[in-house]
Amino acid sequence: MSDSQLLVRRLAESFGAEKISTDPASLAATSHDTWPVSTKWARRGLHPHQADVVVRAVSEADVSAVLRIAEEYGAPVTTRALGSSVTGQPLPTLGGIVLDLSGLVGPHEVDEVDLTVTAPAGVNGGGLEDALNRAGWTTRFSPQSLYRSSVGGWLSTLATGQFSSKYGGVEDLVVGYRVVLAGGEAVELKASPRAAMGPDLRQVFLGSEGTLGVITRVTLKIFPLPAAEDVQTFLVPDVGAGLAIMREQAARGLRPSLLRLYDPTEARHAMADPGFEGTVLFVGTEGEAETVAAEMAVLTRIAAEFGATELGPEPVRAWLARRFDFSTVEKRLDTPGGFAETVEVAHTWRHIEALYTDVRKALEPLADEVLVHFSHVYPQGTSMYIILLGGVADDAAASERLTEIWATAMRVCLDHGAELSHHHGGGLARSPYSRRSLGSAHLVLRRLKHALDPDGLLNPGKLGL
Repeated sequence: MSDSQLLVRRLAESFGAEKISTDPASLAATSHDTWPVSTKWARRGLHPHQADVVVRAVSEADVSAVLRIAEEYGAPVTTRALGSSVTGQPLPTLGGIVLDLSGLVGPHEVDEVDLTVTAPAGVNGGGLEDALNRAGWTTRFSPQSLYRSSVGGWLSTLATGQFSSKYGGVEDLVVGYRVVLAGGEAVELKASPRAAMGPDLRQVFLGSEGTLGVITRVTLKIFPLPAAEDVQTFLVPDVGAGLAIMREQAARGLRPSLLRLYDPTEARHAMADPGFEGTVLFVGTEGEAETVAAEMAVLTRIAAEFGATELGPEPVRAWLARRFDFSTVEKRLDTPGGFAETVEVAHTWRHIEALYTDVRKALEPLADEVLVHFSHVYPQGTSMYIILLGGVADDAAASERLTEIWATAMRVCLDHGAELSHHHGGGLARSPYSRRSLGSAHLVLRRLKHALDPDGLLNPGKLGL
């Protein structure tokens, strides 16, 4: 009997046939996520990263038991939940076990005094947000994948949402969580509301993509639904002026809920007008009515200082109504030879415009359309989101083109000293570039990995590990 057969038999004895699967359909399904490269593999019937067995956990005890058995058999474990990753995080590079957390669900708990919500890690983020809204609350965490992603996945990939300029990323919203370590031990990490007892250990597992432990339960901040909101669209002279507006408002300490700057190529899509010409800035503010009015007045004044003019609120409201729509990318990927990719990076105010210029120049020969927007703003800089759409002879050629796009984008970003990922994480797409990106800090990651997962069993092949 082979090692994998022995492993499967041991898991079957521990969990029962209803929680494990080795059938080809299940193994194939868990060998892909929504990374366009992986999507093209699936269309071609290729499964280069496939597990030996899938185990569906429905409790933290299940997770602990799987990790203990994995350690006993030296079997790799790759965690996945809803599979919405767009960079290959949940793909099992060395076979072994796929630990499916999509069944790790159940009721959430709202604390209206301390303003938190606690939920199992496999809970769908959109479902949680809808339930909170019905009760007058919100996490105000809103990635485009809100209805396709899990709350545990948000932490594991260090995700952020469309309102991050006001509310921050998941690192700003998480209060605490439970995580199971490689040996099966469960620990709780929290700070209520802040703690200075050594380093903030919550940060260790945020963005670790399941390479250091498995998150099982999450506590997030909640807020009352905003009492008022206002939005506006500005036509700005060019990308440089738009970036200057974004930087200036950050320097003055404003906290708008929405800031999205679209270059002329993506502005046509953002405005839903193929004939539109120009660069546009979407702005939104929310909170108490008096605060909203004051903040919008200052934002409008800053925009005017850099030559912007108002186009009205309707383009922003239309975008808000369709902001979870993935169909443009999905339809292109579902076409023979069609390809679509999204690459998001970040840089400082000093360097972001030069990065934009060089990335566009390098990628334009590789796609029919290169669309760029800037959508998450900080006092020191901003993210840059690149969408590429095109078509080639067949799906094999599309796979090659996607690989070339990643290599080109990462090379330019590394040459500029940019951050290689702003919110999609590393996964397989960025793993080859992780060590150069992190530099000497990668030593810290390697030592953490060795201390917490000495056998290297948790999600191998990611983050340059």
